[in-house]
Amino acid sequence: MQLTQLPLPRARWSLPLFPMHRHVRYAYIRTSEDLKNSSRRIQIMKNILSFVNVRALFIFVIIALLPAAARSQKPASLPSQTLMSKLKWRCVGPYIGGRVVTVTGVPGNNHLFYAGTVGGGVWKSTDGAEWENISDGKLPGPSASIGAIAVAPSNPNILYVGTGEADIRNTVIPGDGLFKSTDAGKTWQYAGLRDTHSISAILVDPKDPNVVYVASLGHVFAPDPNRGVFKSTDGGKSWTKILFVDNDTGAICLVMDPGNPGSMYAAMWEAIRRPWGLSSGGPGSGIYKTTDGGAHWTNISRNSGLPSGVLGRIGLSIAASKPEIVYAIIQAKDGGVFRSDDAGATWKRVNEEMKLRQRAFYYMTIYVDPKDPNTVYAPEVDALWVSHDGGRTFTKLKTPHGDNHVVWINPDDTKILLEGNDGGATVSTDGGKTWSTVHNQPTAQFYHVNIDEQFPYHIYGAQQDEGSFEGPSSHSGGLIPFGAWREVAYGESTYAVPQPGDPKITYGSGYYSIFVKHDQRTGEFRSVSPWPHYQEGLSSGELKYRFGWTRPILFSPANPKQLFTTAQCVFRSDDYGATWNQISPDLTRNQPNTEIPSGGPIDLDQSGAEVYPLVSALAVSSLDANLIWAGSDDGLVHVTTDGGKSWQKVTPPGLPESSINCIEPSHTDKQTAYLTARRYMWDDFKPYVFKTTDLG
Repeated sequence: MQLTQLPLPRARWSLPLFPMHRHVRYAYIRTSEDLKNSSRRIQIMKNILSFVNVRALFIFVIIALLPAAARSQKPASLPSQTLMSKLKWRCVGPYIGGRVVTVTGVPGNNHLFYAGTVGGGVWKSTDGAEWENISDGKLPGPSASIGAIAVAPSNPNILYVGTGEADIRNTVIPGDGLFKSTDAGKTWQYAGLRDTHSISAILVDPKDPNVVYVASLGHVFAPDPNRGVFKSTDGGKSWTKILFVDNDTGAICLVMDPGNPGSMYAAMWEAIRRPWGLSSGGPGSGIYKTTDGGAHWTNISRNSGLPSGVLGRIGLSIAASKPEIVYAIIQAKDGGVFRSDDAGATWKRVNEEMKLRQRAFYYMTIYVDPKDPNTVYAPEVDALWVSHDGGRTFTKLKTPHGDNHVVWINPDDTKILLEGNDGGATVSTDGGKTWSTVHNQPTAQFYHVNIDEQFPYHIYGAQQDEGSFEGPSSHSGGLIPFGAWREVAYGESTYAVPQPGDPKITYGSGYYSIFVKHDQRTGEFRSVSPWPHYQEGLSSGELKYRFGWTRPILFSPANPKQLFTTAQCVFRSDDYGATWNQISPDLTRNQPNTEIPSGGPIDLDQSGAEVYPLVSALAVSSLDANLIWAGSDDGLVHVTTDGGKSWQKVTPPGLPESSINCIEPSHTDKQTAYLTARRYMWDDFKPYVFKTTDLG
């Protein structure tokens, strides 16, 4: 930009701010002489401020206000860490809740609630309408994934929080133990069990807050000795493992008779995740009972009336008003809802409907009304189901969001319900007829973020179980309102990608082969999939193209008309998705034993999340449109220098089998690229970062 010398006082701007540029441009003003008095400086600034609404802009450096000699001096370089330390995080939204798998209230206080999110920490509400985070920067550990919360019945200021959720999706975030607060969440202390990773339940003795029980599923992706039930009698200073089956079986549910705290039931679940799938169920699964505080346990899984075959995930609940009544919801071939009227000695199946036990690894919980032993709640995918006849029939309570996981029933006023689902935490004060909004808690889990070239730039992302959104990075009103966010393409786990030059058009993927183009102006969704044959429910080995749960979508930075996506190979479109070319062979290991059906010995669970392996990372050099890098989620790296005509395997020799999650080519040197990989699905939590300066 050529700067023109202008007479004072009529200052003019050469302002390349409003055309679409990704990088921040500075506005310069040059005068015929250096400004020497403050009144003339003020006049210049008034001219500037009358032209620009500074509330919506960054603060610009006006170098014309500096003496000419100072402008000619070369600025001293600062270390990158010094510069980075000045960056501050701010929440830009949207205010939409994310998955909640644990909630609790406080008996005696009908307006106090706690919720644990799987990626956003612990939240507290004093009215059910507004939520406040009470863990950010306070929990003495890195994990913000909360699997269990308990309030000590004898002292409501004492809270225990277990990290790491036990609804074991393949994107599960591991925890780092148990934490305790003695001041209702103002401060927290580490309370042990660092290596349990997935805490599913916490029970506190009704009279002694130092007696605590914890159910641990342990490491999800490997056999692990940290599975089972643990007990502390000193408030978390020390722990004893009181129930253990084997390294493949963890504790998924633990319930206590509030009138007799030595009487408890535990549900043990044999389950393990692999990068390519899930196995739910096996000989380790079962129901155990103790009557002496965990000193001795009895396996009651084969008591009369219970399923005779392989068991999977199990949920349990004791009727506080009549504790000999116990309910179980069981994953099995002949599973369903079971009821015992004699404290577990015998059982009867009262309901076998699949609507209550579909996708068992993700749900399978049951809760009894504390006052009415015949009122039972069962959270599930499409509703919070309720029965008023002892579990024989269930009707829907429509919550604000699907994928329901947990409910707390106020023992003083059982019309007050606190429910957790994939959209957040929600409160009902009328028995489930109406609910509070979940658009008041910024706990969304975003898979990826993208930006465009508008000014201010807009942010694009896909939220787990909500879909995809875009919104501005700043707003004239300061706080970015929820209404500033708009729907874009497409699904909950996609890369949401704006079209270069026209950000109103976006591209995104959905389950299996779904791939769509969305025009925000008209609201139109149009399929642009390279392979539009939708084959829901098939295993990886049965699919022609393995389009994964979250697969790359990008435009070439060197040729913005080229659109790319992947399956086990790479596809390119030169006409915005109207037609496609496959430009690579299979770039994965393609091992048949990793492409088998997923779910386990009882039920298959193949929603698209287990499609494996595929090209999980893709990058085009900004310096050369023919230079393309590809990484697979089973650990291979390839590069092409001729636009896909030929590919070379360049996997780093020191990288074990892993998921390649990002490749970033250098913006200044074609030979250089950076790579990151993750191995949490191999039970390895170390970071892996590589650099090449010779094309691999």
